[in-house]
Amino acid sequence: MKSLLERVLDLLFPPRCPFCRAVLRDYEKIMCRNCRSSLPRTPASAQAQSFRHIDRCVSPLYYTGNVRSSLLRYKFGALQVYARSYAVMMAECIENNALSFDVITWVPLSTKRLKKRGYDQARLLAEAISLRCGIPCERLLIKTADNPPQSGTGSREKRKANVAGVYRPAELSRIKGKSVLLVDDIVTTGATLVECARVLKAAGADSISAATVARSAQ
Repeated sequence: MKSLLERVLDLLFPPRCPFCRAVLRDYEKIMCRNCRSSLPRTPASAQAQSFRHIDRCVSPLYYTGNVRSSLLRYKFGALQVYARSYAVMMAECIENNALSFDVITWVPLSTKRLKKRGYDQARLLAEAISLRCGIPCERLLIKTADNPPQSGTGSREKRKANVAGVYRPAELSRIKGKSVLLVDDIVTTGATLVECARVLKAAGADSISAATVARSAQ
């Protein structure tokens, strides 16, 4: 049951569906009923992808339509509250694919971009998943360069070159021997996740799995 303060806040700032922005009814938890049935969900056969250094990368949604618009608002529109809804779907996808890990981390922003944005969208996802899974979330990676965004880089090879050498391990003792879940918002070519996983493996991680909100529809 909601507290009085929560009910007042709902009246002043009614919760909205993160995908279509419709006001949510009391029985609608993380999204509206229409989006629940119409979102471009990945079928079971396409939820998991494999990349170098990564055993499996799972994504519950395709990056298209309302999902794409929602993630852009989340990243650039200061709608951090969306992380909770995304995390529910990500946690279900992780469970459905039986991923095993003992620590959760995220693909970090550079210091410059973090100051400009005010929050790290991948960290919010990782922390929300941690709360649902009961598995600790730790900062295992540091971004050392403010490279251009991957979205405007171009080909797979250019994306790979763009992220090469821009991450380093945060603390070797927290990585060595661990099975790590690496979290990000979107995966397209996988270049960013692969580079982060390479750094974690070089630092002694035992295995790497990954989870994102959405994957490229191609």
